[in-house]
Amino acid sequence: MRKLFVFLFAFVMTVGLQAQKKDNPVVFEINGKKIYKSEFMREFLRSIGKDTNAAPTACTYEKRQALEEYVDLYVNYRAKLEDAFAQGLDTMPDMVKELKGYRNELAAPYLIDSATLRQILLEAYERNHYTLHAAHILVRLDKMPTPADTIKAYNKAMEYYNRVVGGEDFFAVAAEAAEVRFKEERIPEDDPRRQDKGDLGNFTVFEMVYPFESAAYSLNPGEVSKPVRTAYGYHIVKLLEKNPYFGKCTFQHIWVASSANPSQSQARIRQAYELIIDGKNFSDVCRDYTDDNSTADKGGLLSDMTARQIPPEYVTLLSHMRPGDFTEPFETSYGWHILKLVSRDSLASFEEMMPYYKQRLSRDSRSVKPREAFVEQCKGKYNFVDYTKMYMKPAKVKGKKGNQKKVALASLDECLAALNDSVFMKAWQYNEGMVTDKRPLFSVEECEYTAVDLLKFIEGHQKAEMPVDLKMYLENRYNNFINDKVFEYADKHLEEEHNDFASLMNEYRNGLMIFAYNDKMIWSKAIKDTVGLAEFYKMFSASRNIDNEADAPYFWNERADITVVTVPDNQSIASDKVVKILAKATKKGWDNGMISNAINEKKKGDATFTVKNMLKLEKEHQNILQNDQWRNGIYVNTKTNGYEVVRVDKLYDPCLKSQSEARGYYINEYQTYLEKELLKNLKKKYNVIVHQDVIDEITY
Repeated sequence: MRKLFVFLFAFVMTVGLQAQKKDNPVVFEINGKKIYKSEFMREFLRSIGKDTNAAPTACTYEKRQALEEYVDLYVNYRAKLEDAFAQGLDTMPDMVKELKGYRNELAAPYLIDSATLRQILLEAYERNHYTLHAAHILVRLDKMPTPADTIKAYNKAMEYYNRVVGGEDFFAVAAEAAEVRFKEERIPEDDPRRQDKGDLGNFTVFEMVYPFESAAYSLNPGEVSKPVRTAYGYHIVKLLEKNPYFGKCTFQHIWVASSANPSQSQARIRQAYELIIDGKNFSDVCRDYTDDNSTADKGGLLSDMTARQIPPEYVTLLSHMRPGDFTEPFETSYGWHILKLVSRDSLASFEEMMPYYKQRLSRDSRSVKPREAFVEQCKGKYNFVDYTKMYMKPAKVKGKKGNQKKVALASLDECLAALNDSVFMKAWQYNEGMVTDKRPLFSVEECEYTAVDLLKFIEGHQKAEMPVDLKMYLENRYNNFINDKVFEYADKHLEEEHNDFASLMNEYRNGLMIFAYNDKMIWSKAIKDTVGLAEFYKMFSASRNIDNEADAPYFWNERADITVVTVPDNQSIASDKVVKILAKATKKGWDNGMISNAINEKKKGDATFTVKNMLKLEKEHQNILQNDQWRNGIYVNTKTNGYEVVRVDKLYDPCLKSQSEARGYYINEYQTYLEKELLKNLKKKYNVIVHQDVIDEITY
């Protein structure tokens, strides 16, 4: 029974393999490597823009011809690629650098959590529907403070928060907090930064640091947040106003500045308003009444203004107006105003805003979130283990009673002992004697990392910064090191896990290889190989035929050396006089200077003229000599302004161009010749076999 089962299993497997080979036969063989029909057809169908999964249709002559042409191209391509790898072109520094840059760009979408990215972009889009006007109270904190400094700052922020929610004026507390900050930072009394009393004006998404933005967008107008931590410290945020999306706005304004007599300013703006109500043109009224000299001549027009560029009061009013609407007079700290809306942007669709959001995201702190989420996923996927957080019970010691503390499988103690404050000056150096404990700190699949690896990472990632608690610094760098290595592992295995990524990388690599190979073996060689080009010229120039249209670029047509006198003014000198001068010059052998002197003696006034020689002017590529003038003589050709007198000095019969004169054409042909010879040799060298019987049966 067992023998029967083994026989049947072997029979089924053999039949299956034969069926598979029949469905996917070998199309080509190059250097012993088999290229199957499936691979070839995938490349061919993609080259003609056809779906690789589409069912075959009726065969036509055109389809068969396209297939046969591609067969030749594909065979040549694979033969060149085989030789390119054999020559080690893939290891060339320029190639490695180019490929690395492309891979980094191509890999980016694979190395983030796309769901997190989309969530962040959607969040930005929802927030972008609104423009906020907010104020804050700030308690400053260093970027990497000690725990004690953090607690102190938080407690101070909570004190301010409790005072505000207890009924104290928000801006009074903000001014007090700002004054404390100014003194701590030793900001001079006349420094412009002292004007900051907490009002942040208007803003929208991506215009504030992310934690602050999130806090502000979570509030309703009038509400105050609890302390929010950012890179600057702790903020208590108060939302003053929430208006619809503002975008870019174009409007006109009339501004009457505050004066020593407030009633006079008010009366003046009122007069302007009454004129507008009565139908007078807004621009005309603006020119007569506004104190904004920079816009008076433009009717008070301000174009493409964002919410951050104009007073908050403007934003509030303009956000709720329609084009053509104008406001009643209103007062701000700057004086009195009237606004008229010309146009205002509306928020585009999410898809249209995506490129803008991605660009802003690249410079925003929230950009790390998709990568952080990806790394967390990878920790589970690649069996990440942090041994510093894994514990075991110690062995029992004879004679000792009671519970003993669990012991971590790894420790950062030696790393902490090795560090000192020079790391904050980018001057710390690792040496071999610092670490004796070689147990792994963590592992990612089969890769283990020790304290030595961590310290070398710290040494290579130092930067000049303010000193902080070394234990906190080490914990921060340890987490960075973990994330870096998990990310590195995922990046390293992208090709194994994503066939589409691997395919794109192979295509790009092969494309670079073929380009470099063609340049080395054909294009540049044809240009640099002067001896070979000369031999090629000798070999093929003798067979050129002037009567063969295809050979026309290799021959000169009739050519002539001519002297041209151009006279732009008929009144300065008659053409027959110039003809006589040129005839005399021919007999006496005058040069152009002598001809010019003779013309100057005969011409009237200050009129200008030119005398120049044109050598080997080709008949089919000029517009000076007419067809009946291709013989020795002197001819007059009238122009729109003045005339030209042309003397034909020498005629040349059609002839073969020299190698240098037809260099571009011969280089092009030499490249074709080199490629043809190269392919012939490559097919022999790599034993290229084309299974034409398989190709003949292909349908698509």
